Parts: sequence; structure tokens; C-alpha cells
Amino acid sequence: MRKIAITADSNSGITREVAEREGVFIVPMLFTIDGKEYLEGISLNSQEFFLYQEQGRDIKSAQPTVGSVLELWDSLLKEYDEVVHIPMTKALSGSYDTALALSREYEGRVFVVDNQRISVTQKQSVWDARQLAEEGKSGREIRSILEASALESSIYLTVDTLSYLKKGGRITPAAAAIGDILNIRPVLQIQGGKIDAYSKVRGRKKSKQVLVEAIQKDMRERFGEAKKGKGIKLHAAYAGIPEEAAEWKRQLEEIFPGYIVDMDELSLNICTHVGKGALGIAVTCNL
Repeated sequence: MRKIAITADSNSGITREVAEREGVFIVPMLFTIDGKEYLEGISLNSQEFFLYQEQGRDIKSAQPTVGSVLELWDSLLKEYDEVVHIPMTKALSGSYDTALALSREYEGRVFVVDNQRISVTQKQSVWDARQLAEEGKSGREIRSILEASALESSIYLTVDTLSYLKKGGRITPAAAAIGDILNIRPVLQIQGGKIDAYSKVRGRKKSKQVLVEAIQKDMRERFGEAKKGKGIKLHAAYAGIPEEAAEWKRQLEEIFPGYIVDMDELSLNICTHVGKGALGIAVTCNL
């Protein structure tokens, strides 16, 4: 049986500590803050990130460096037969295209997945890939299975401030100003790698209600058949406020009895756009 290594970028939300414990491998996303480079989870943690963000620093995110990807793959292929690499969706980053180009130098030993996922749904793909490898699937087979199921996921997010959506050009300054005055908060949907506006509501309580209703609708309409064969996995996410995250997790477990709700901090790449206080919920059809 082939020995297969599973790799991903830190946009998955998998920390280096968790990766080491679970037997997977992570390359860090790159951030530039006021012209200085940082690596997520190595020289930049979430507490530092939110401090810089609140200070109004100039923050830009970028894909992992070519050197970090090649160094990891070269090291792993001394011990493993193949590598399956799961980058964040190519719709939101150049990570996939870069990794695919690099993989061609490895003569069929590195398989890059067109995952179309991000954050907690990308993380689930990593666990699915690990499971498939343990079942004896080849790198090529794992890539095929993951790509076939890439769209069997949804993420819904609500933000606590419109400042960073405005800064990233996703809403106009005028819309942000009116939204803040009227306490209007967007609910965003991430599906198939695209970030779209799902709804606009007034107040935090209502926005959380819309998140739940959106997931309930997906579970009922989009994933009804998939649930019979694979099962549904629920994920929750937050940005920078762990106390609120714990309460959010408790509420979701009451609303969805019988489901274990995983709670993760959103990756810093997403936090660049949504800011501290964002809350999310996601659903995937796991294998």
C-alpha cells in the first residue's frame, strides 16, 4: 500500500500543533503588515493579527511562498510515496495554480486538489483525505473523490463591523456608513469558492438566526440525499472572541440535537476581510 502524505495551507485553520498530532502537514499563508512579512501560525498568531487590525495597520494576505511548498514536499517525499495537497479554493487565491504548476516537476507523485473550499470546509477535506489514504486509496483516487464532492459544502458568515468589507472593496463606503447607522449586518455565503451576499438583517441576534435558517435549508434541500449515504457534518467558526464562540457552539448544539458541532477560529485570511467578531456556521457532507 502506498504511503501518502496529506498537506494543506494554513487557510484551513489547522494549526501546526493539530497537524502534528493528527499526522497531516501545513504550509503557512503569508501576510504583509506595514511592509513586513509574517507567516500565519509561525510569526503571526490571531491575537497579534487582531491587534494590528484594530490599530489600522496595512494588512495584506498572500499565498504560501514557493519555497515553503517545495521544502515541505521535498522533505515528505523522502519518506512518503505520494503527496496530496489541498490548497484553499482557486477562486480566492493563486495557491492552487501555483501548486499545480510546481507539482508537475514531481513526475506524478504530487496530486493537487481543486478543492473549491475554504476554512472549516477545507479542513474537513483534509480529514477526508487522511481517511481515504488510510483506506488504501492512491493519491490520484483521493484527488478525484475530493474534487467530485467539493461542492457538497456551504459556509455562512455574519460580521460585527462593516469596516473591513469596505476596506476590501466588497461594499461601498456609503453602504458601510448607512449599515453602521442602521445596525444592518450582511450575511455572507461561501460556496464553490465564491463569496456572495446572502441576506441583510438588522442586529446581531437576527443575523445569527439567519445563519441557522440558511444551514437548515441546505440540510433539508441541498444535502437531503447526500445525508442518506454520507452523513452531515456541522462546523462553527469565530473571529477573535472565544467567549462568544463558546456560547455560539452551545446554542447550535441545542438547535441541532444529535450533531457534534466543531468550533474553530477563522483563518487569518478570512479575518482580513470580515474582522474581529465575525461568526460563521458551515455544513459538509463528509465521507
